[in-house]
Amino acid sequence: MSRYDRAVDLHLINILMIVGIGLAAGILGGLLGIGGSIVMIPLLALVFHDQTGAKQQLFQAAAMAVNVVVSALAAIRHRRAGTVRGDVLRVMLPAVVITIILGVLVSNNVSGLILRRFFAVFLLYVSVINIIKVFRKAPIHTNAPDRATPMRTGSIGSLMGFVAGLLGIGGGVLAVPLLQTVARLPLRQCIGTSSAIMAIASIVGASIKISTLGRVEQGQFAPHDALLIAAILTPTAFIGGWFGATLTHKLPLEWVRAVFAAALLAAAWRMSGL
Repeated sequence: MSRYDRAVDLHLINILMIVGIGLAAGILGGLLGIGGSIVMIPLLALVFHDQTGAKQQLFQAAAMAVNVVVSALAAIRHRRAGTVRGDVLRVMLPAVVITIILGVLVSNNVSGLILRRFFAVFLLYVSVINIIKVFRKAPIHTNAPDRATPMRTGSIGSLMGFVAGLLGIGGGVLAVPLLQTVARLPLRQCIGTSSAIMAIASIVGASIKISTLGRVEQGQFAPHDALLIAAILTPTAFIGGWFGATLTHKLPLEWVRAVFAAALLAAAWRMSGL
């Protein structure tokens, strides 16, 4: 039996379920403008019956690898649309790169069960944000002056990078609302700029996470464990992302957000172990 066989059971049904996870994560990511990791990680835990958090490090590494491809493709699209703020990117990117490394190193020294619970809290946060968006009809600070100072954007980048490295997420779900409320950037610029930042920073974070996967305290996985899962997830995540972006203009987004928030609440409860 190979090391990979001991890591995860990849029989046909599980492979098909991973393919479906990639598609679901891509659709929701494109539809709601969020990172697919918050969908991938809890569903991978469900498919592989990981109730103790033993495989949490593996799932986060795989999700970070997928983020490299998905964020790069999204960044290209946003760059062509002219929604990437170069001045904000130049301030945030160094902060994100440094703190994503720190977040990965911290996560490598935290037990999988604790990471699961941190992730459950994050899912709760995302759920609350989406519930608020269901009931709030008016856009935030539509006509307010730009407040994208280096101090504000650098602080947002530091938080974005650390949480992304710690939990294996893209970071946009944190950065976009903070850039919109704290820096008062237009929503499209928030999304485009955070995507461009993660297109670069996720390469650094994923490389460190995957290369150190076998050296974490509770790790019994090799880098190719994560890369194999990521290779299965990526194609349908990419397809789903484009499809979700199209659906954004056709479906009643309030109802989609409400269902999504309810699903995240259920996932948060399950991953918390309560």
